[in-house]
Amino acid sequence: MSLLNKNISPSKLAFINAVVLTIIIGSITLIFHDDWIAVITITLAVFISAFLLIKKSVEIFIYRKFKLIYKFIYDTKATKREEFFYENIVPQKSIEEVSEDVLKWGNAKRNEIALLRQNEKFRKDFLMNLAHELKTPIFTTQGYIDTLLSGGLHDPAINERFLRNATKGIDRLVQLTKDLDEISKLESGEMAINYSVFKILDLVNEVYDELSLKAQEKNIQLTYKKDSYSNFAVLADKSKIRQVLVNLVENAIKYSNNGGTITVGVYEIDEEKVLLEVSDDGPGIASEHLNRIFERFYRVDRGRSRDIGGTGLGLAIVKHIVEAHRQTVTVRSKENVGSSFGFTLATPQRE
Repeated sequence: MSLLNKNISPSKLAFINAVVLTIIIGSITLIFHDDWIAVITITLAVFISAFLLIKKSVEIFIYRKFKLIYKFIYDTKATKREEFFYENIVPQKSIEEVSEDVLKWGNAKRNEIALLRQNEKFRKDFLMNLAHELKTPIFTTQGYIDTLLSGGLHDPAINERFLRNATKGIDRLVQLTKDLDEISKLESGEMAINYSVFKILDLVNEVYDELSLKAQEKNIQLTYKKDSYSNFAVLADKSKIRQVLVNLVENAIKYSNNGGTITVGVYEIDEEKVLLEVSDDGPGIASEHLNRIFERFYRVDRGRSRDIGGTGLGLAIVKHIVEAHRQTVTVRSKENVGSSFGFTLATPQRE
């Protein structure tokens, strides 16, 4: 048994020290006494006393240190009753158990710090992007109004046109506020999901009809996958899934090339889920952007996106609505090939 053993317990440490102390005192006792019974009795008494005293002292010292450690790693304060229970009823933890607790605490703190750093970066990016999104409509609207107040209001050549342009900027700010409010409600769970059973392709047809004029302006065809004509019944909030489809199809129209094609496919995953995909043959998205495409205000090409319009929150709203249904949303894309945005939906239980 080695004193250098890292895992030595207080009992073993007390035993070793008691043995050493007993040998020393027993040897000294033999020098002054010839009575073996007396020597053995004294030696045994010394061993028992030393063992108990050293063991208790070491335990008090160690467990006081443990208590200090737990004061650092636990953020809750025990009541008097809990302290009595921990100290007198619950068996004292071993050094190995304390080491394991400290290791768990360290890993939890490491993960917490990493999450805080990630959230801090997300917060900075969000504030920067929000300021960027607000700046354009505010400054342009301010410019039009200043021009009108400086005399342009009485100039028939520009007054009506500038008022219309100022109105567009205000409309964009209103839409941005509505989208932010909707995301906040979705994140906080304030927006209820009203489930109903409906045919998914019927809803796609409605969305296609709604956006057909926008598609015609760019000579874009709205079609269905050849192997996807099953009109599955799904269990979801129809109005919110309609919003998801409008956002995805509208985005596909905005970013597709003139004369392109947009297709919707619906596939049965199993008896409980279907997958719906909105695909285009547009310019596609570079792989480095795919893991951030659903972030609020994230834009692949800021300059082009600004010309096209929108608040930069469409895909973030899509993600939140789908996840509020406890489903998943995905994206597949390749540059110069196209993009496919998909999401799953639950199907009603079959009898």
